[in-house]
Amino acid sequence: MVRLITHNLLACHVKGCTSNNFPLQFQDVQIELREADYNADFLKAFLPKLEWKALVDSARKLGDTSLPLEQPEMLDNDFLKNLHHVLLEVLSNRRYHLQLLDESPPRYMSRKGV
Repeated sequence: MVRLITHNLLACHVKGCTSNNFPLQFQDVQIELREADYNADFLKAFLPKLEWKALVDSARKLGDTSLPLEQPEMLDNDFLKNLHHVLLEVLSNRRYHLQLLDESPPRYMSRKGV
């Protein structure tokens, strides 16, 4: 299983992946939603560590459009709940492929997640 919070931190460190190594791209993924405890303080503290565009793009590729394209300056409760859902409650639930763009070796496969 991999959550988008983990996916947002992954990059390729294989020899030859010198540029364009982030974000890793999902392929052939099935999604599972799993409820997680909500913690607004954690989300506010973790927000600066996120690559926002990569997170939004990945969420949209998995079918979730709840996050805005631009990271908002005002962190209201609705935004934080959507962020919580995307980061912590959306999981891939079976084998999946992570593929880099352009220069990467063909594919990386993780069994049962990262």
